[in-house]
Amino acid sequence: MKTNRFIHSFSRKGNPYDNACIESFHSVMKKEEIYLHTYQDFEECRKALFEYIESWYNRQRIHSALGYKTPQQVEDEAIQAA
Repeated sequence: MKTNRFIHSFSRKGNPYDNACIESFHSVMKKEEIYLHTYQDFEECRKALFEYIESWYNRQRIHSALGYKTPQQVEDEAIQAA
């Protein structure tokens, strides 16, 4: 982590805020993908979730927390600014 200049973050015990982002993502993924389909096996589910995340969630679905941009747009802008 030091090599890549990442800052390690831990909240104090009982503080849920570090986990809020992933909890929100899981909630959206369940409503938009998982609950709408019946998967025949683990591999089918794995492929569907990969497709959902990589083709829809990251590249086409806008996010209010990102200024109504897609995660891909935000990442591309950060790369261009560097």
